[in-house]
Amino acid sequence: MAEAVKVVTSEFEDLVALGLGQLLSQEHNIALLEGGVPIERIESAIERHGPDVLLVNFGSLASPAAVAQLHQDFPHTRVVVLANRPTSQECNQLLSLGATGCISKETEGRDVVNAIHLASRGMHVLPRSAGVVGGRSGVKGSDLLTPREADVLELLQQGDRNAQIAHTLSIGIETVRTHARNIYRKLGISSRRELARLGRPGLTTAPAMGAVAEPEAPDNP
Repeated sequence: MAEAVKVVTSEFEDLVALGLGQLLSQEHNIALLEGGVPIERIESAIERHGPDVLLVNFGSLASPAAVAQLHQDFPHTRVVVLANRPTSQECNQLLSLGATGCISKETEGRDVVNAIHLASRGMHVLPRSAGVVGGRSGVKGSDLLTPREADVLELLQQGDRNAQIAHTLSIGIETVRTHARNIYRKLGISSRRELARLGRPGLTTAPAMGAVAEPEAPDNP
């Protein structure tokens, strides 16, 4: 079983905080180390816990530049900002300052969980309305990869064949092919060659969502 993603959350409005707390406590592959941390204590909480992902309330930030400071001081902690219906400009600004994700507080619970997993791998996450700026593109809305699809994506990018992926993840080859088709569709590509050209999300950016594409012909086992 994969190691749980370690998470710290900042202080949110009561209803948002309650929903986040219940959501994250039910996820066995997410470890909520500390929740509801006042913004002035965020740095000490990161130093204490060393989380993989920090969920921070946009409304509590003195300015977007605070994200840049967090990214500079704690480069190994991915910062995901939750905001009230963030605009494309706001999200792109936050990503340019070092955030890994920017999502709406109205995002469905399933997508919040997926966003945490993707952010922990260094993949940029944007709401569906956000566009691409400065060469960055994002994983959006209900087209977020699932944690298992992200596992398969990493192995595909390493050049593993379907049989190797099936063995590594202890799943069937047909399941691997299904995950691969879903990944290609969500990323708007049609083959492993196109996937290779996108680069590794953990080192660059996550590819943008595109139209449904035909999957690559399956590997021979």
